[in-house]
Amino acid sequence: MVREFFKGVYEVEDEEGTHLATVSIAPGVIVYGEKTLSIEGVEYRVWNPHRSKIAAAVLKGLQSFFIEPGLRILYLGAASGTTVSHVSDIVGPKGIVYAVEVAHRPFRDFLEKVSSKRRNVVPILADARQVYEYAWLLEQVDVVYCDIAQPDEVEIAVRNADIFLKENGILAIALKASSVDSTRSPSETYRVEEARLEATGRYRVKETVDLEPFAMMHELIVSRRT
Repeated sequence: MVREFFKGVYEVEDEEGTHLATVSIAPGVIVYGEKTLSIEGVEYRVWNPHRSKIAAAVLKGLQSFFIEPGLRILYLGAASGTTVSHVSDIVGPKGIVYAVEVAHRPFRDFLEKVSSKRRNVVPILADARQVYEYAWLLEQVDVVYCDIAQPDEVEIAVRNADIFLKENGILAIALKASSVDSTRSPSETYRVEEARLEATGRYRVKETVDLEPFAMMHELIVSRRT
């Protein structure tokens, strides 16, 4: 059985139960040990919510899903490419994912397993704080997604969105409370950082999703550029 959750995101069923999945644009390529299912000649990649915060948000009831076929995405904090690979599946051949990662070791894995297999992924080895190091590579994008566990994550995300995000585009931030402030409760940290984002006057929070139990002390903040 296959049921569409959102455009490009599916619920698939096998003998082990139901799974969130995307349709692979690189059939036969395994990125992080994910299970694949062939249904009526289509290869579906199981999207593990314990390994991907966007998948976790979908299963936790996210309403404002922000990845669609054909979109241009700036992904900050690509790591070895687990979630980027699924975003690549969703945006498809008419979309593009600009993926920024600062650490050399996961970036090597990312090059080998993801960007070399997917024509719609542009790998960028850079510090997301140093926006102008890669500004020449990018066009305006529809979505900026930030998953960087740093105390100044909101500032990093806003700095990039101010430059690259189109008007009315989506800025989504996967916020790890303990990386921002370990002295406050997660809920208090979330509220402070949401207020910090809105205080810019350029972004309005549309939706927040607590990602536990898939990602402990994490919240996804979805905002729109005004």
